[in-house]
Amino acid sequence: MYLRLCESCGHVGCCDNSSGRHVAQHSRLTGHPVIKSFEPGEEWGWCYVDEVFFESLQAAGAGGAQRRSAESPARPGRHGP
Repeated sequence: MYLRLCESCGHVGCCDNSSGRHVAQHSRLTGHPVIKSFEPGEEWGWCYVDEVFFESLQAAGAGGAQRRSAESPARPGRHGP
């Protein structure tokens, strides 16, 4: 299980690879679209509404977004939301 942080309210939930998929459920129920990895050393994020992966949320405003497939997002070589 890997943790993800809601950028809107600070809610922490488990990733989409867990049985509960709590962070995806939180996004659906609240309408909060953007999450980021809550794992040490990881800065990537994901927007559920636009299905956009961010290498770094700090770089998102400077063209850091990359469109990924609509299936559960995953960071290259790591685990998804």
